[in-house]
Amino acid sequence: MTWQRKVNNAFIKYAGFQLNRVGKTGSTTAEAAPDDLVRPPEDPQVDRLLTAPIFILSPVRSGSTLLRAMLNAHSMLHAPHELHVRRLFVNYGTPLAESAMSALGHNRADLEHLLWDRVLHRELVKSGKRFMVDKTPANAFAYKRIKACWPDARFIFLLRHPASIATSWHEADPAKRTPEEAALDALRYMKAVERARKALPGLVVRYEDLTVEPEKETRRICEFLDIPWEDGMLTYGELSVKEKGLGDWKDKISSGTVQPGRDLPSEDEIPESLRPMSVSWDYLPRTAERT
Repeated sequence: MTWQRKVNNAFIKYAGFQLNRVGKTGSTTAEAAPDDLVRPPEDPQVDRLLTAPIFILSPVRSGSTLLRAMLNAHSMLHAPHELHVRRLFVNYGTPLAESAMSALGHNRADLEHLLWDRVLHRELVKSGKRFMVDKTPANAFAYKRIKACWPDARFIFLLRHPASIATSWHEADPAKRTPEEAALDALRYMKAVERARKALPGLVVRYEDLTVEPEKETRRICEFLDIPWEDGMLTYGELSVKEKGLGDWKDKISSGTVQPGRDLPSEDEIPESLRPMSVSWDYLPRTAERT
């Protein structure tokens, strides 16, 4: 616990108020519950409304929007836009509120999990479908928390050639990040996905395979999820989505069959910073990794 949090907790306990950093309009200074409070639900059947939610863990610009559109076309799967529920925090307004929740057996992490589950379940019920799918790339940084919240969660790891990810990330906003900056920033997500992939069971899907053999890959996914395959997944209807934090930039996926992605980069086109990950993800042979 940082000294700032200790001081703030003391203010809350003895004075009944807390200090908040002044930020930009619309910003938030709330913090998630600390890791030492995170635990699985005491009684999953009572504490969770969702059953076996599905999380696509992927880096940015790895084809997760395409995959979610294909999954959302399935009659049993609801895959809305990125929801960022892990950024919904719960805090106590007064010590009495904390005591009351403690008497019920809840700490802050428990309450946050209840909130996340309720938000996702509400969207699922509105859709009329059976299973919830969330594809928020930043979830890779919180895979432990997600697994603690939903012990029955299922995971799909969506990989793409690291150099293709970096190029796409740069092209998404060239004024914001140089090619080198895009590579290093995207690498953060790749490392998070790799940590999750090593820690959790799940299905690995490659963007390149998904675009070249969409039927084969969607059948693999349906088999993993134990649901029947539907050919509508290959000709998903027109779908407009907003990315980049639901900002102004829009990407539009048109109806029709899935088209192959860009050609894979040559070995010489792979930035040095991305070579180890390219080896780990089998886009380069291990003999190609440079020290």
